[in-house]
Amino acid sequence: MKLDQEIMQSTDAMKDEMIARRRDLHRHPEPGWTEFRTAALVATTLESLGYNVAAGEDAVARTSMMGLPSPEILRAAEERAAAEGAEPRWLERMKGGLTGVVGTLRFAKPGPVVALRFDMDSNDVDETDAPDHLPNREDFASRHAGAMHACGHDGHTTVGLAVAKLLAERKDALAGTLKLIFQPAEEGVRGAKAMTDRGVVDDADYMLGAHFGFKMKETGSIACNVTGFLATGKYDARFTGRASHAGAAPEAGRNALLAAACAALNLHAIPRHSGGASRINVGVLEAGTGRNVTADKALLKLETRGATSAINEFMETEAKRVIEAAAAMYCVEVSVEKVGGAAGGSNTPELAAFVAKRAKELGVFSKIVNDCDFGASEDFAYFMERVQSHGGQAAYLMVGADLAAGHHDSHFNFDENALPNAAKILACTAASLLLGEKP
Repeated sequence: MKLDQEIMQSTDAMKDEMIARRRDLHRHPEPGWTEFRTAALVATTLESLGYNVAAGEDAVARTSMMGLPSPEILRAAEERAAAEGAEPRWLERMKGGLTGVVGTLRFAKPGPVVALRFDMDSNDVDETDAPDHLPNREDFASRHAGAMHACGHDGHTTVGLAVAKLLAERKDALAGTLKLIFQPAEEGVRGAKAMTDRGVVDDADYMLGAHFGFKMKETGSIACNVTGFLATGKYDARFTGRASHAGAAPEAGRNALLAAACAALNLHAIPRHSGGASRINVGVLEAGTGRNVTADKALLKLETRGATSAINEFMETEAKRVIEAAAAMYCVEVSVEKVGGAAGGSNTPELAAFVAKRAKELGVFSKIVNDCDFGASEDFAYFMERVQSHGGQAAYLMVGADLAAGHHDSHFNFDENALPNAAKILACTAASLLLGEKP
């Protein structure tokens, strides 16, 4: 197909540009809801390419934001972004962490709506200072303490902007509508729901998402049918009791530590679900101020997971019941806050098969895996679930990349030769869908 060849040749010509952009983003990592510089750069670039850009309240439903940092952290991140060159007009629209961006390009001829999602946030990780670490050797390691692109989202954002350019340059040859969704706060599965609730994919006929590495750790490989997204809920439970002298007046106290410990033990006793995989884990328990003081405060951080959204809802309901019962047993107060979550689901088989067909036709990949069990959670599933519930099709793929270390590791880095591979499959697949090819 002539259009495929044009797109692939243009992508090859953009490789150095893509590597430079990825390295710039890697130097300036921004954790969830603080992606002010990244989002402003995305918005500016999309606008320059002719996209209609939605940002701030137009792209994110404020009431659905989960796990939002404190106002002080948000303010400091915004000020840092301004100092690092972010355009003030975008920062003004993104105040309070509203860092989602949607670029829409409507072509002259009628056709379907095709949406692609790219996540932008970094991890809460200090990058290694090891001299053999490529970002240190090539001087593009993180310049922000406590933040690092240790999952490849700097690459995802780079690919999204490359796809934006590749398809905008061919607007006269395409039909329908292209929507490019740049999502904040994927880590901790916090950001997609707020964009989904804003309705940004309600009109999508087709939706694609992608990730570097994970289960595809070879450059030149691709998995086209990623299944088994586990639904999940992330919660903070805060217990508030009454302090007292543990020796002189133990009866006057209300022990929040014991309530939290009781909850932790009994959360793990929740029966597993017969309908499919179910999980629960208490990852953090913080409590108390001293050995001779009845603990008046405790914090429990936990997560639930389920093979489907319904199974996860069962686990969430039971978890809340256990937490509230433990608080009642020890006469303390408790508040439970949901700080993250993702839906369950799987790819639309027809669209996944279409992606695999396109991958074969392009001849870019040396290894094409049709089925890959994800076995974890990703909030792209919110987009997937919404599009499918409206009669559309959605698919998530994994683009292979050699990795220096595992995801979320301080030594993480991926082979930058994977950047053009991802841009080619996403741009060419989107173009064929826009032109009316049916999965």
